[in-house]
Amino acid sequence: MSEAAYVGRGVHRTAVEGLALRIFDGTYDEGDTLELPALMAELGVSQTVLREAVKVLTAKGLLDARQKRGTFVRPRADWNLLDSDVLRWKLAAGAPPDFFADVLELRRAIEPAAASLAAEHRTEEDLAALDGSLTAMRSAGADPVLAVRADTAFHSALLTASHNRFFVQLRRVIVPALVARGGSGGQAGPVPAHAEVVRSVREGDGDGAYMAVLELLDLPAGARGAGA
Repeated sequence: MSEAAYVGRGVHRTAVEGLALRIFDGTYDEGDTLELPALMAELGVSQTVLREAVKVLTAKGLLDARQKRGTFVRPRADWNLLDSDVLRWKLAAGAPPDFFADVLELRRAIEPAAASLAAEHRTEEDLAALDGSLTAMRSAGADPVLAVRADTAFHSALLTASHNRFFVQLRRVIVPALVARGGSGGQAGPVPAHAEVVRSVREGDGDGAYMAVLELLDLPAGARGAGA
């Protein structure tokens, strides 16, 4: 479940993606002023197209503009990592280990609570999605692609089953991070640990679901398996 490229089309998408790449690969570091004429030539786009691309990246927290200074790269702390495009660009550029540690802290804060809500609000459709992801985990074996796919399906289904619109939206952050983390290979995570989460959700045991997810996330990375 990788994120798609920026949804703009044609030269507009080329300009947005090309400019973002230059920010994330360090061509333009935080605080640097963009050389707009040079960028127009490099990207092969008009001033109007480049201006629109700058607007997109400004809205995503990557760029800003000031009189006499021009358009410049904002500090990394201002970049909107909750935006799916920004997160995708960050992961594609290579995220350091502490980045994934931050993602795990986010997951420990969100997913147990989502599981507790899922135990209260889950529907038969939600349970079917969770069961389907467990079946996929069992079938994945040592195939890293199938393992990550099954794991992301599980955690996405769990957030959806919470029926909290904000938790559901966090799939946009958690799923790409799981894909990037598990992309190096590995086996599917321990099925019994995931199955315990589903059991608690099915039985309406909110406290049990909360603790089951927390225990799953606290397993050593290798024991959790690909992505998990």
